[in-house]
Amino acid sequence: MRITVGHTPDSDDAFMFYGMLAGGVRSPGFEVEHVVEDIEALNRRAATPQLDVTAVSVHACAHIPGYTILRSGGSFGLGYGPLLVTRNEDGGTAPGELADAKRTIAVPGRMTSAFLLLQTAIGRFDYLEMNFAQIPEAVRSGKVDAGLVIHEAQLSYASEGLASVLDLGRWWSEKTGGLPVPLGVNVMRTDLGDETISRFDAYLRDSILYGLENSSDAIEYAMQYSRGKPPEMIRRFVRMYVNESTVNMKEAGEKAINTMFEMAFERDLLAGRDGGPFRPRIAPKL
Repeated sequence: MRITVGHTPDSDDAFMFYGMLAGGVRSPGFEVEHVVEDIEALNRRAATPQLDVTAVSVHACAHIPGYTILRSGGSFGLGYGPLLVTRNEDGGTAPGELADAKRTIAVPGRMTSAFLLLQTAIGRFDYLEMNFAQIPEAVRSGKVDAGLVIHEAQLSYASEGLASVLDLGRWWSEKTGGLPVPLGVNVMRTDLGDETISRFDAYLRDSILYGLENSSDAIEYAMQYSRGKPPEMIRRFVRMYVNESTVNMKEAGEKAINTMFEMAFERDLLAGRDGGPFRPRIAPKL
């Protein structure tokens, strides 16, 4: 069966798919065609199912009814997550002030989980969408008053002259009693059926396990998506976002996803079709 699989040009995604692409795990009947695009581009493509499997933001799941969330391949922060940053001289600014004063915050896309989490934390705010890689410079240059950073910028922001004013991973952990931070997932077209979905889910899980068992080779492969960051930073980033919840989200990951949508509903940010909190469809247990 030939399927299209979308993933991002990020080192953690590349690490997850290394076993699959390198032939380290046997395919259970799938011939995979990989499509590499930025997460917000994949979010938008998923609104009208164009890919059989794709990485998306958890937030985007509320807008892509044709897909089922896989239990493997998720990006969950374990007490850490996206950061709201300002210039160093503005480091004492309270996050709520940015919303109240109508200051502009650069965000990596309206459908990203980072955007929904920040809205849940501080309320609605004025924002400017841009590619995530451009956000640190937009903050430094004064084009925007603050920026919501994801990916490797969570580790490099201080060296780029920026100050963190809100750690959404820490905020989430305190609000939920330590649930993992739901950021990204892989989804598969629901009309392919539960049997096919479960087979691919297990295939992706095995690819992630292969990467973890062959970490040096998988990191070397992932470095092609390093965006100029040093190898040690990429290793640290991959270790952060390829964790036990990535192999299998289990009950904690499922609860985290539903909790995010419940909190967004309580803040009048997002509702399901029945008027209550949105409830995504999640694949059968692995």
